[in-house]
Amino acid sequence: MSEIPFSRPGKVIAVGLNYRQHASEAAVEVLPWPVTFAKFPSCLIGPGEPIRIPAGLVTVDYEAELAVLIGKTARNVSLDDALDYIAGYTCLNDITDRDTQSREGQWSRSKSFDTFGPVGPQVIRACEISDPQALAIRATLNGQLVQDVSTSQMIHSVADLIAFLSHGMTLEPGDVIATGTPSGVGAFRDPPLYLKPGDQIEIEIEGIGVLSNPVVASE
Repeated sequence: MSEIPFSRPGKVIAVGLNYRQHASEAAVEVLPWPVTFAKFPSCLIGPGEPIRIPAGLVTVDYEAELAVLIGKTARNVSLDDALDYIAGYTCLNDITDRDTQSREGQWSRSKSFDTFGPVGPQVIRACEISDPQALAIRATLNGQLVQDVSTSQMIHSVADLIAFLSHGMTLEPGDVIATGTPSGVGAFRDPPLYLKPGDQIEIEIEGIGVLSNPVVASE
């Protein structure tokens, strides 16, 4: 086990429905602007650390995502300059309890239970990723490939997201942006495929590595 590969951020801003096929499988209209929500930093864990499912939760889902680490203060950033504000990239698993998400009508708590934010295995410096919109992103559950697409399929690019978020809200060094998940999440499979104790979930992004975490019942 290892710790998260950066200091605990001031904020984690997540993006929903940012891949067209994922919006389609969820039967949700694609909006012309990003759908954003907070994922509280207290949920973050590192590679190898267990995802702990609280008692009574039976619809806990995986979401493979490219995460962006902000490197310098960004406010009212232009689209052309947006990538200059990135310190690096890593993998993030946006673990979500679907029942809580549906019942409460907002997303933050359902995605912020303790351990529901695995990140890692490392931060790759921005200069080492020539194009964040050309990376293979995959999720594998117990050896079964469940998500497999390219970040080229994002509706709103990484640069779009930074420019959008920085208008009216200051992005600070260390902040994290989770850029959305592709299709293949467990909730929209037939039958649904949810995480359970004993599982092993892996998120892999080209040029970054593999984020692997076991799933256990909460103590």
